Amino acid sequence: MSIAVSAGLLIFGTIIILLLLGIPIGITLMIASILAITQSLGFSSAVPSSALKLFQGINIFTLLAIPFFILAGNIMNKGGIAIRLIHFATALTGRIPGSLAHTNVVANMLFGSVSGSGTAAVSAMGSIMGPIQKKEGYNENFSAALNIATAPTGFLIPPSTALITYALASGGTSVAALFIGGLIPGILWGLSCMVVAFYFAKKHGYVEKRIISFREFLKVLREAIPSLLLILIVIGGIVGGIFTATEAAGIAVVYSLLLSLLVYKTLKVNDLYSILVESAKLSAIIMFLIGSSNILAWVMSFTGIPSMLAEGILGISTNSIMILLAINMMLLFVGTFMDLTPAILIFTPILLPVCLELGMTPLHFGIMLTLNLCIGTITPPIGNILFAGIKVANVKIEEVMPHLFKFYIAIFIVLMLITYFPWFSTFLPDLFGY
Repeated sequence: MSIAVSAGLLIFGTIIILLLLGIPIGITLMIASILAITQSLGFSSAVPSSALKLFQGINIFTLLAIPFFILAGNIMNKGGIAIRLIHFATALTGRIPGSLAHTNVVANMLFGSVSGSGTAAVSAMGSIMGPIQKKEGYNENFSAALNIATAPTGFLIPPSTALITYALASGGTSVAALFIGGLIPGILWGLSCMVVAFYFAKKHGYVEKRIISFREFLKVLREAIPSLLLILIVIGGIVGGIFTATEAAGIAVVYSLLLSLLVYKTLKVNDLYSILVESAKLSAIIMFLIGSSNILAWVMSFTGIPSMLAEGILGISTNSIMILLAINMMLLFVGTFMDLTPAILIFTPILLPVCLELGMTPLHFGIMLTLNLCIGTITPPIGNILFAGIKVANVKIEEVMPHLFKFYIAIFIVLMLITYFPWFSTFLPDLFGY
């Protein structure tokens, strides 16, 4: 048996067993990596080598953007941003039948991108929109499914820590290009769910229309503009070459802090301690995952696992359409039991060479990969957004799933469009010269 095969079986077997035992994913990756390298180099070499790779994995300047964006998102989560974005979303969608459902979708797209967290979006929108929709006669299971299905759009619409993670894992894909490239796919995800919501609203008689006057619209817009400006500042600054993604993250923290403390005045200085602690904890978890994944990536490269898997995948068929479909189906399966960040870190070095062989660019592959794995956040048995949305809505998963399947179909169609038509991912980056 070759080194690649034996190491691969040891790594993936260990990961599956430890995950089933409930061991945290970061520790699982580290243990699996150390066992595999011990098999090749011995325990005395495995431990110091792993420690070095752990440090090297997080000793990267670009990674500073992640804790800063997390902090900015937490500040805005606590700063009364959600209700203002909901009012703005209502103003945009009020003339469409089923306006409350469409408001939920647009608000998730806006708040998810501003906060950078799908879990924060599903929790905020579920707690605010859920009771309103229930009062208007909406089926609460449908409302919960809609909220869950659209919360991950914030992982694609910038600023996105998931796309920053991919930029690192892919060996330097432009963060700015990824940010711009994620816009159309993120919007398509939201629009596809709005189509499903429109059909459901017409079928069940949810045809209320919330029409506001022009003066009211201007008032709502004026209140929402400061929050929406964060997206424009971050994207515009990076695309315009004014600052890097890391500097943009620092600016996002300062901007969100000033906005919440001085403009909206919904945040108190006493709240900052808990926000900083919460951000530090989440940042530490992500950094540990990145470090552990770097050990695994080194071990796989050392043992030749990516080359072996690439040859295996390319040997499935000579038809690129079938190969890409097989890759997507594998990733959809992976997403059901692995979180977004570690999945990106593990499968990027494995699948990127394969997709490059098929003619994809690193940018196109990154958007496809991220979109695909985002679906895993709303599927059982692990999906954190799925269970956060169910908890907030206080509904049962078995009653929500029939409604979610409708949205799964719509999102899968978007995934296929992104996979087979590069234009959706590359048009805007090409337009801006990336």
